[in-house]
Amino acid sequence: MAGIAMVATASAAKAEEITVAYFLEWPMPFQYAKAKGLYDEALGMKVNWKSFDAGTAMSAAMASGDVQISVSQGVPPFVVATSAGQDLQVADIAVVYNDNDNCVVKTDLEITKDNAKELEGKKVAVPVGTAAHYGFLKQMEHFGVDVSTMEIVDMAPPDGAAAFAQGSLDMFCGWGGSLRRAQEHGNVLLTGAEKDEIGISVYDVTSVSATFAAENAEVLAKFLKVTADMNAKWLTDSAEMLPVIAQDAGMSEADAADTLKGFQFPTLEEQLSEKWLGGATPAFLKAVGDFFKEQGNIPEARETYDGAVNTGPLQAASQM
Repeated sequence: MAGIAMVATASAAKAEEITVAYFLEWPMPFQYAKAKGLYDEALGMKVNWKSFDAGTAMSAAMASGDVQISVSQGVPPFVVATSAGQDLQVADIAVVYNDNDNCVVKTDLEITKDNAKELEGKKVAVPVGTAAHYGFLKQMEHFGVDVSTMEIVDMAPPDGAAAFAQGSLDMFCGWGGSLRRAQEHGNVLLTGAEKDEIGISVYDVTSVSATFAAENAEVLAKFLKVTADMNAKWLTDSAEMLPVIAQDAGMSEADAADTLKGFQFPTLEEQLSEKWLGGATPAFLKAVGDFFKEQGNIPEARETYDGAVNTGPLQAASQM
């Protein structure tokens, strides 16, 4: 990441078009607006979309200037990038999903939360530097499992799920459709509610380069407003939106609906409160940074992540 952090983020003072990163098999209300061209209409410019397998790849694309906005980037990859000096900021809370990011243990092992210590020495696929990686480490810490005894393979969730299904792994960690496929061959150690009880929060943010946010504040505010409108629309018009979202996510309507059941989308007012961007989020970024440093995953954490949260565009969106 140090090398990535040194790359200047390309951003024209007045963007004529932008590129936005997102995930396939990760259905969200914004995809209705994406498919219907509502972002292009609201922003008055062409909005290009590019899918990624992991939030770490999103960071790299924003560092090179190929992407200006990343929707639903995990907090851990954001923290890894900003801790290395990359010029990124949180623009909003994209989605909260404790049940849609987890680790699955092979059924044949008969390992549950009651005998999780038996995971020592086992082989696990983890997308390093992501929310799944953070959740894996926190769960292993909770169960007292010595991670140094495990064989950790850095794999994107689709690849990890495939390897898990083939029987070449003892445990899989990931999210979305990959998690659903993995659960056909194993069991989770902790439910989303149980993870929440021990302080494992799982949510994604919309991230941007600080340069782009400063030079295109109105564009960013309009983007966030469309996103918030789609989140609100989902609460009343899900039947209309689901087929469009599912198709755009590359999923069946049933699978998309099942995934969306585990998602929460905070309102603009909630996001600007102390519970999120107004206080708790910078503190959570710091906690993740410190934890990764303690685990030896990053050389240093920032003293504070307050500057990595920019509420200005979201406040502007709330007035539109």
